[in-house]
Amino acid sequence: MVARKMAISIFVAICGFVFSAAAALAGSLEGYAFVNDDATLRIRGRTIRLYGIHIPKTSVICKEQFRPPICGRRASVALKFKLNSGWPRCELVERHRDRSITALCVVDGLDLSAYLLEYGWAVAVPNAPIEYHTLEKIARSRRIGVWGIAIGE
Repeated sequence: MVARKMAISIFVAICGFVFSAAAALAGSLEGYAFVNDDATLRIRGRTIRLYGIHIPKTSVICKEQFRPPICGRRASVALKFKLNSGWPRCELVERHRDRSITALCVVDGLDLSAYLLEYGWAVAVPNAPIEYHTLEKIARSRRIGVWGIAIGE
């Protein structure tokens, strides 16, 4: 009888842990992030697309002043640089069939989508907030990022 009560209590504890982890994932995700070449993030095995933006393909660059050198497409290099300052916290916006998610991600109070738009490494999608479209227009008028370099492989 004692063994059965103990097994039930362990089962309930495990279920509570699994359900709390699933609930946390449903709303937000935080932790060390890997930046993929397409400028998506990978946190705890989940692929995260940044909310409100599209990242055009650009040529591959390397920042040799870092050790080890940081290489990749320009938006991914910019994200790697920004993620050196902390771990992102991502709030779920949408789930996709391929198990990736779209999320609004922030590092040290800085919106990563807005950061890429400000420096011209992303474009705002049609249903993005007006602030994102404004940042894109400013980058375009300043001819920075994709607005100032040749885009391509």
